[in-house]
Amino acid sequence: MPLAPRSFAAIAAVALLATPPVLRAQAEAQPAASAFDRLKALAGDWIDLDGAFGMKGKVAVTYRITGGGSTVIETLFAGAPHEMTTVYHKDGRHVVLTHYCAAGNQPRMRATATDGRTLAFDFDGGTNFDPAQDGHMHSGTIEFLDADRIRATWIGWDKGKPSDHSPVFNLERKRG
Repeated sequence: MPLAPRSFAAIAAVALLATPPVLRAQAEAQPAASAFDRLKALAGDWIDLDGAFGMKGKVAVTYRITGGGSTVIETLFAGAPHEMTTVYHKDGRHVVLTHYCAAGNQPRMRATATDGRTLAFDFDGGTNFDPAQDGHMHSGTIEFLDADRIRATWIGWDKGKPSDHSPVFNLERKRG
């Protein structure tokens, strides 16, 4: 006799509860692992297609993997006075970042959503600033357009609300 839908749901719930905690943690970590793998695939130099911060046609962003594959370091405007670094890594079920800004602050963000194509980050604290008063990067998205093109959109905040400083980087992997 086939199981009624309610019976099937009850069996599924019991099976989930009976799953060892280690296996549940591994299943929960899959979205973070997949998103982090997408970030690791960015390793290399990326050219600014639109001229954000005067870098049109030049390498504006470099991604490299360190920490035995556990960390992705993004360097923006290497060698320029306003060079900045963002460090990405997994934290359990999430991908997190710390942005080391030319403004001297270090906002932290946590990935709140990923659909396989877009990784969205939201503010999760920081150092060297008062988020209710001081300007800082507050949220952002990285869109994986294809293997060699991404769009990064960052939302700045000032005095506790979104500011006019919201850079968008349309980037293409440097060839050769």
